[in-house]
Amino acid sequence: MPSVDRNFAVSLFGLLTLGALLVSAAKRQAGAAASSEAKSPSNLGGQMPPSFDQDVARVVADIDRIEADTLRQMDRATLDRQGQVRTLGKLLLFDKHLSVNQNEACSFCHTPETGFTGPIQSLNETTVSYPGSVRTRFSNRKPQSYMYAPFAPVLHYNALQGDFVGGNFWDMRASGFRLQNPSAEQAQGPPTNPMEMGLPDSACVAYRLSQAPYRKLFETVWGGDSFTIQWPRDVEKVCATPGPPPQNDPLPVHLSPADRLRADHIYDEFGLAISAYEFSPEVSPFTSKYDYVQAGNDQFTPQEKLGYELFRSKARCNECHRDGGPGEEPLFTDFTASNLGVPRNPGLQFYYEGRPDQRGYAPNLAGAAYVDTGVGGFLRTLQSDSGQLNPDSEWIKLAPKFDAKIQVPTLRNVDMRPTPNFVKAYMHNGYFKSLKEVVHFYNTRDVLPKCKQADPGKKITCWPEPEDPTNVNKRQLGNLKLTDQEEDALVAFLRTLTDGYKPPSPQTAK
Repeated sequence: MPSVDRNFAVSLFGLLTLGALLVSAAKRQAGAAASSEAKSPSNLGGQMPPSFDQDVARVVADIDRIEADTLRQMDRATLDRQGQVRTLGKLLLFDKHLSVNQNEACSFCHTPETGFTGPIQSLNETTVSYPGSVRTRFSNRKPQSYMYAPFAPVLHYNALQGDFVGGNFWDMRASGFRLQNPSAEQAQGPPTNPMEMGLPDSACVAYRLSQAPYRKLFETVWGGDSFTIQWPRDVEKVCATPGPPPQNDPLPVHLSPADRLRADHIYDEFGLAISAYEFSPEVSPFTSKYDYVQAGNDQFTPQEKLGYELFRSKARCNECHRDGGPGEEPLFTDFTASNLGVPRNPGLQFYYEGRPDQRGYAPNLAGAAYVDTGVGGFLRTLQSDSGQLNPDSEWIKLAPKFDAKIQVPTLRNVDMRPTPNFVKAYMHNGYFKSLKEVVHFYNTRDVLPKCKQADPGKKITCWPEPEDPTNVNKRQLGNLKLTDQEEDALVAFLRTLTDGYKPPSPQTAK
């Protein structure tokens, strides 16, 4: 099978291109259908920002550039074992050919300059979630950063604490139970999620990797016999067909039992290599101003110092966003989950995905009535498009206690952005657009009145009702009695958690 040409042009809406691949007429027709679907306004019920096309093209081009730079690094360097697996993991994250339409890498939703979360301001301000490889499909949550994600423990229930601890994803569904590595299992979610990278079968990842220009690096890391798989004649057609697969054919790449086992091993190794890269200093470096201050190599400003004191006392942030104890690396999360009472975000494109698209897939049958059930929803999950299931039947009975709860994220790099005016979205549904809004909500949620429809004071002098009032945290937020100046001080401290900080030299300090 010829290699995939890495330099073919990017289509704004995910068309399969014709570069060096020898494609059949059927595949060209599938690409045309994808184009028609992507441009159909009936499938985009929400309001796409006018710059959607240009924004998507810019991010894809940036990802292509990073992948090309990494391929050159691979070619010119003799890497040690750790360097090999980390470089492989980076290539996997920035390879758009691992999606159904070969147009979307994992990093399309997670770019370095934003702290490995959403890189498109216009989407952060509107839809919050990002389009998948099928560009008319959007998921239900904003992209979660995977900086420091590998530090999460395997998901477990602490009976004494009465809490779940660990896992990856907003709903903790990447439990780490099978690979004993939550971030590796997180990496395995998007490729087969129909709303994200959209492949119909995890074996398609193995097939696409067998054609990749870094195949030899994969074999160096995981074994020279990794790709000794007899692929069926229709594998190209199957892997170019967006998921989910037919109910009567859940594994549409038809392999022998031995070859299916090899493909499964490749998929596990795919996840483990990505986790190794996420563990690396390139993604999780501990180089913020906060880290330099803790090491005695810099000092907070008076406002930052006040913010840190409030963080650990009156504002109660440290009770969930733990900054570590003696000898611990401060991760600014306790890896539990909580329902903060965040309001519904009407800008989510997901609310408009209740009708089947041209391929008969409807991501959100509830339509506008959809309510995110968070960790409770995962605990009830016995079938999933992307494979993350509740691994312990004993946990199902705990689901009501965890309905609407969302994982406590790390606060590291919460303010990382490419420019000072770049808008990021905050919380799982992206309702907040600034750290000031977040802090003001924590401070006044239970003090300010509930907003009326079209209330001009929304987010300032009133708050909407929570999306789901079940299990709302009433203990650690809602009426913190912070002044406006103290809110600003907390924001100033949170900005010290951005990695890549350069402390002033002694000459500059003078």
